[in-house]
Amino acid sequence: MRVIAIDGPAGSGKSTVARAVAKRLELRYLDTGAMYRAVVFAVLRNGEDPADHEFAARTARDIELDIGLDKVMVNGVDATIEIRGPEVTRAVSVVAANADVRRELVSRQREWTERNGGGVLEGRDIGTVVFPNAELKVYLTADPEERARRRAKEVTDLDYEAVAADIARRDAFDSGRKADPLTEAVDAVIIDTTGMSIDQVVDKIERLLAAATPSEGQA
Repeated sequence: MRVIAIDGPAGSGKSTVARAVAKRLELRYLDTGAMYRAVVFAVLRNGEDPADHEFAARTARDIELDIGLDKVMVNGVDATIEIRGPEVTRAVSVVAANADVRRELVSRQREWTERNGGGVLEGRDIGTVVFPNAELKVYLTADPEERARRRAKEVTDLDYEAVAADIARRDAFDSGRKADPLTEAVDAVIIDTTGMSIDQVVDKIERLLAAATPSEGQA
């Protein structure tokens, strides 16, 4: 089973890169961050507080999720646009810090990968927690200004300063949480994508894969 783990903070380019890598390698792609956003969406849709630990955990266990390449269905509702909105974005770090939510979603991510015979998974803990024996672990990063510029282009209702402040807040929250904090795996290859095109990053990852020697315990 071929598993490629791509981790990194917001705005590092991991979603775009992971999609491109999956397409080039003819593997399935999973945006694990969309799963956490889907839980937030479901909690808010029920009029509850995402910070309610028990309710968020129960929602994660009960939710019907279909994370497609270009569509995210949550309990039969198309939430593709809403999960990227500011309300969900503000609350996603709180839900992602919920250890019970993480436990459920990590289990689902592993099941998805088994069912699809591998894949390219991107998130914040793929190489450290979900698949520590992945064939290749990549940690993408970029300078803060570049990351904020990229994200500001995606979020039309927020200006650059607001996006930059939100990224800084999420970095601090995600890196400091007790449950599976954002950090690079010790054997991950760190790629600074500042000033690099998507094709350049994907080419580099493909070269790393060609040079990699899978271990016997490969996921």
